[in-house]
Amino acid sequence: MFRQGDVLITPVAQETVPARLLDETGVRGEPRDARGRLVLALGEVTGHAHAVPGPGRLIRESGDMSAPMYLHLPDGGRVVHEEHAAIALPKGWFRVVRQREYVPGAFRVVAD
Repeated sequence: MFRQGDVLITPVAQETVPARLLDETGVRGEPRDARGRLVLALGEVTGHAHAVPGPGRLIRESGDMSAPMYLHLPDGGRVVHEEHAAIALPKGWFRVVRQREYVPGAFRVVAD
């Protein structure tokens, strides 16, 4: 299990990834940003990002922006952020979850 700020990254077995997400031709992954990175979380205040700069694929579980995402790194990779040390990740599948906080009557994704 890995954590970088408000992002939790948990290794998962490929068998637990929803089958529809495994089909690279049928499911479109999240787009890369202008710098070519897969952005796991973007800081609304600072503009800094938790991102994977190398090869891989990031897939949102549903259309809900707070829904967990799956990250596939066939050759391993690393997560970078301007204010945190980089985290090396082995090859495989990961579930990416943004930290949430309770506000009266609801939950919201934490924003830095």
